[in-house]
Amino acid sequence: MAAARCWESADEAYNRYHDEEWGRPVTDERGLYERLCLEGFQSGLSWLTILRKRESFRAAFAGFDPERVAEFGETDVERLLADAGIVRHRGKIEAAIANARATVGLRETTPLPELVWAYRVEGPAPATNADWQASTDGSKALSKELRAAGFRFVGPTTAYAAMQACGVVNDHLATCPARAAAEKARSEVIFSAVHRNR
Repeated sequence: MAAARCWESADEAYNRYHDEEWGRPVTDERGLYERLCLEGFQSGLSWLTILRKRESFRAAFAGFDPERVAEFGETDVERLLADAGIVRHRGKIEAAIANARATVGLRETTPLPELVWAYRVEGPAPATNADWQASTDGSKALSKELRAAGFRFVGPTTAYAAMQACGVVNDHLATCPARAAAEKARSEVIFSAVHRNR
């Protein structure tokens, strides 16, 4: 019997997301900003809903280019509230704009990739999905730092979901066929960072 994924879906896009994206390292500013925003939009909804709307989100939010979104104003908020392709929630839309401004602001102190990856987690693989946590001490600390920098909709649960999605922690189950590839990609991030800093 073949090893099972961490979750199975009748939606092939969701299975591809699990196999090819979830837990793989995201180390660039734009990618991390996008995922933090999308995890915030997901709050109270299913991730599959967000995944199905991801391309519409990208189109609506200028490809999640932080500098461009940081320039959005009330006219853009109204445009986004009228966009049926995304989640039309004023608080979350305004948070995505605030998060863009905060991302740009962090360039002066601790850039977003450096801040997020400071919370990298190593540890044993979860044996079952009952071992997954909604939040951790690390996600609580990251959430606090992000909020202090001006981010919104980044509570500890959202921060941990982003950490899982971006490979800051590898929460693929021990028996999951995608775990090894995610771990290999994470180890290459360390290797390249070490050599870049020599």
